[in-house]
Amino acid sequence: MTEQTAGALPPVVDRRTWQAALDDLRVREKAATRELDAIAAQRRRLPMVELPDYTLIGPDGPVGLAEVFNGRSQLIVYNHMWSDGAEWQCGGCTGLTSQYVRLGFLDNYDARFVIVTNGPIEEALAYRAKVGNKMDWYSSSESSFGADVGAPPGGGFAVNVFLRDGDKVYRTWHTDGRGTEQLSYTFALIDILPWGRQEEWQDSPEGWPKSPTYSKWLDSPDVARLYGLP
Repeated sequence: MTEQTAGALPPVVDRRTWQAALDDLRVREKAATRELDAIAAQRRRLPMVELPDYTLIGPDGPVGLAEVFNGRSQLIVYNHMWSDGAEWQCGGCTGLTSQYVRLGFLDNYDARFVIVTNGPIEEALAYRAKVGNKMDWYSSSESSFGADVGAPPGGGFAVNVFLRDGDKVYRTWHTDGRGTEQLSYTFALIDILPWGRQEEWQDSPEGWPKSPTYSKWLDSPDVARLYGLP
């Protein structure tokens, strides 16, 4: 333990008392699970909007948005923040997408996951290799796709979901900001730790360790070291 965490210990109780406290928490956890199920049910009932025939740039050149589905009906797109010419791109985007190393399970759901960035495709593919990314990347540098789905050049990140019916593509869902946390296993693991994320905004007992928000997050060079570069 560090000096900061030495006194940050939950009270010690007998097993029955601990189990009673856990059971009390479990009521709220189960309620949250049921609420997430209800939210997902509402999401499945959302309307959708038809999109124009955007052209993206893939490793082999221009492709229509419908082609990005690679024959599947559903597509998840992570719109990666991008600064042209930068040595390192957004640490949050890099850290989140580095988690997606095995996406084959989506095949059984007639779905695909890709990254789209506003940066030039050559830079995007080089950065993917640099940080050990595994999924397919595309560039929207030659179209307004990024701006039209909430991730304009020089702007933030986003997650968008699309449905294809023949050659027609529809936008069905979008989120950004903390809405993307549900797509990360890292926060789920950190949040079950006794000290949680240890960020200043967190509601924690008096004396629990606190650090500036984002200060414990891995930056892009850290991700590259852990997942990409030897």
